[in-house]
Amino acid sequence: MEGVEKTAKTVDEAVSLALAQLGISREEAEIEVLEEPSRGFLGLLGSRPARVRVRVKDTPSRRAKELLGRLLEAMNLPVDMAIEEKENNVFIDIEGKDVGILIGRRGETLDALQYLITLYVNKNQHQRCKVFLDVEGYRRRREETLQRLALKLAEKAKQRGRNVVLEPMTSHERRIIHTALQGRDDIFTYSEGEEPYRKIIISPKK
Repeated sequence: MEGVEKTAKTVDEAVSLALAQLGISREEAEIEVLEEPSRGFLGLLGSRPARVRVRVKDTPSRRAKELLGRLLEAMNLPVDMAIEEKENNVFIDIEGKDVGILIGRRGETLDALQYLITLYVNKNQHQRCKVFLDVEGYRRRREETLQRLALKLAEKAKQRGRNVVLEPMTSHERRIIHTALQGRDDIFTYSEGEEPYRKIIISPKK
């Protein structure tokens, strides 16, 4: 992006004008001072204003916000979006009316959006960044549900003495099940099948 150039009596005033035009905060901006202000002879003749150039920083969170904003606009879906960037991770949380469409069946649409944004954010970048997309806390609730399910079915496998086969899940959801039951000395878990029908088997130890 070429950026915006502004002049004013002081550098701070010029920067504020540029930030207002771009609609960004100082933390989101790259600021270049092109000319410092000068008062001229006796503070009158030859005085010169400050001149600055301000650009939007090209950050992972900015790229994620840009793509997601375009997608949501195309869907005519107004939402509130909170984005936080921390240690090469971008966390995005979306809230609003009718946002369930972004989740899809068992989070499949949400996973697809997260994958798409991750590809876009990391395109032509040397350092890889992870993107975590959530809609109204869906992933947290889903994780808690899967953890409870894992414990319940583990007891079922143990009591009946035979395998319990779960329904097909995404790799992320399978990881939650495996993690919830790892380290137990009475059952073990493994996955079998091909995507998207790969499923977890909970098996009692003999």
